[in-house]
Amino acid sequence: MLDTKNKPTPITLDEEGEFAVKVSLVIPAYNEAEGVMQTADAVRSVVAYLRKKYDVEVVFVNDGSKDNTAELLQAEFADDPTVRVVSHERNRGLGAAIRTGFQHATGDVIITTDFDGTYPFSTIPQLLSKLIVERVDIVTASPYHPQGHVEGVPRYRLLFSFGASLLYRILVSWRLHTWTALYRAYRRHVVESVSFESDDFLAGTELLVKACRAGYTVSEFPTTLHVRTFGQSSIRIARVTMSHLKFQTRLLKSTLFGSRKLESVPAVKGNS
Repeated sequence: MLDTKNKPTPITLDEEGEFAVKVSLVIPAYNEAEGVMQTADAVRSVVAYLRKKYDVEVVFVNDGSKDNTAELLQAEFADDPTVRVVSHERNRGLGAAIRTGFQHATGDVIITTDFDGTYPFSTIPQLLSKLIVERVDIVTASPYHPQGHVEGVPRYRLLFSFGASLLYRILVSWRLHTWTALYRAYRRHVVESVSFESDDFLAGTELLVKACRAGYTVSEFPTTLHVRTFGQSSIRIARVTMSHLKFQTRLLKSTLFGSRKLESVPAVKGNS
């Protein structure tokens, strides 16, 4: 756990001694029709478990899918008013989808995760518990933590993600092992106060870097990163690599010249 000057907004207890907190799950989706049924089942299962203690809502963000992802999700959750499907008219990128999810989320805690279950939905209760018990502002999944694991992920993807995380660890001077995971839990005041401009896969890293620099507390959640079991990833390694290199260059310049403010990072064109 990393201690900084900011203190997290307290989460109170209700009359029965349970945590009085509303949780929002934000799940971006792009061309995921093949896996809708599998993901819907996993989401229903973990939401049912969470609702034993918490008020829970789910926000799916359909990022301009060319298939029938949105229609299938709406059909799966037609009888649950706490699950919403928000759609972009065109594909705008993962970062834009996360921003849209934040705008529609009403929870005290907002959890972002991948649609394809590369981080198991079943681990969400532990992620949430860590945020509350340790009283931190952010908990981020960390497969590169000494207690974390990676299973079945292609070597080139692993080298890219691990290498990027290592560079951020050096540039930001924070002892985090994983900087690129989407799977995280945030207290609401973090997403309301820390802005990010990236529209692509850089967004999660940009948000985490800026939150660290703003003095928010972060804890890692050692977990296992799995290979997706359905569909195809929309990530384009070359494009995302360019985004990270541009951001790292700006980060290095701001560090060398003593500025805590990072300039906007233009998105690299193309699907993300």
